[in-house]
Amino acid sequence: MPSGTLLYAQSGGVTAVINATASGVITEARARKIKVLAARNGILGALREELIDTSKETSSAIRGLAHTPGGAFGSCRYKLKSLTEDRARYERLLEVLRAHDVRWFLYNGGNDSADTALKVSQLAAEFDYPLTCIGVPKTIDNDLAVTDCCPGFGSAAKYTAVSVREAALDVAAMADTSTKVFVYEAMGRHAGWLAAAAGLAGQGPDDAPHIILFPERAYDEQAFLAQVKKVVDRLGFCVVVASEGIQTADGRFVADAGGGTDSFGHTQLGGVASTLAAKVKDALGYKVHWTLPDYLQRSARHIASQTDLLQAQAVGKAAVQFALAGRNATMPVIRRTSDQPYRWKIESAPLTKVANHEKKMPAGFLRKDGFGITASARRYLEPLIRGEAYPPYGRDGIPAYVTLKKVLVKKKLPGWDD
Repeated sequence: MPSGTLLYAQSGGVTAVINATASGVITEARARKIKVLAARNGILGALREELIDTSKETSSAIRGLAHTPGGAFGSCRYKLKSLTEDRARYERLLEVLRAHDVRWFLYNGGNDSADTALKVSQLAAEFDYPLTCIGVPKTIDNDLAVTDCCPGFGSAAKYTAVSVREAALDVAAMADTSTKVFVYEAMGRHAGWLAAAAGLAGQGPDDAPHIILFPERAYDEQAFLAQVKKVVDRLGFCVVVASEGIQTADGRFVADAGGGTDSFGHTQLGGVASTLAAKVKDALGYKVHWTLPDYLQRSARHIASQTDLLQAQAVGKAAVQFALAGRNATMPVIRRTSDQPYRWKIESAPLTKVANHEKKMPAGFLRKDGFGITASARRYLEPLIRGEAYPPYGRDGIPAYVTLKKVLVKKKLPGWDD
């Protein structure tokens, strides 16, 4: 057996199944007699030398991670810049890895995390330190390059489609004397994958959602309002799904949360549903309700997709296998081999092809009028939300989620102050 320690870290916004990936990582490493440390609160924990000894967790707890939402070890939004700009931080990270004999680094996150894993691999090579770095895919936005889909997306997509269908039935029941228009805000900054998933809520032209607004298409207010009126005139009500990242033709976000930017340089979004609701009410006079599911979309483990769960576990297992095989600066990705029946397998992709690339929806996935999805999009999306992966429930009627001990290993280095 190879000697050394494996360090696993979670990054960015968590998903309903990121802990299933963690479970896959730890279970596979244990089977191969490899010790796993987990950074507390992502890369910050690694820099602070706050490392959790996963060997202190029971086998049942590690299995239970597979049905527990959130980020069991803690995550963070903290972007390391270039090797030149953030040299001190990268060297500190390498010091921590050396101190704990870390020979394999698995970073579970999205695009920025893939970039960080790539840079850490480059720094280790510069210092001739034997380290294998693996990026592990995760994002509900489904915008990672190369991989057919991304663990976390399928469950968020299922939650979105189910929620929109249920809400539409509610609106339809009350439309004669109450709400005429309902606006649902879906996550998605530059890519409208989650908004598109809402299209799975209905089958025919009169089924909700009746209008979907995508960031891939410029928002045209007059065209939008005209379409709302057209649908209400025909059906008596209208359900709208809008991606949080929709922009006008000149590149301005239709709404933002007014919170500036985060550590990744991203504008804090949120509020497009309320903005659209106000425009509809003012222009058309309809009674409008709106919702901002926000974190509910990514934390809804109770309605997770079985496909998503299996893929999340598979990339975790494959990440360990790739690491121990010395496949440095790579990521386990999902390749679809068949639509009918739906089949997929895990392959490897170099991080250079993943980092700093963004996958948007193909033009052929959007209807010509820009307000819905095509049959091609439906063929792609439907398999990803199939199957139910319910968590076990306690006698109190609440899911029996796992809480870890999270025992830290003893520090070996001087403290670190960012």
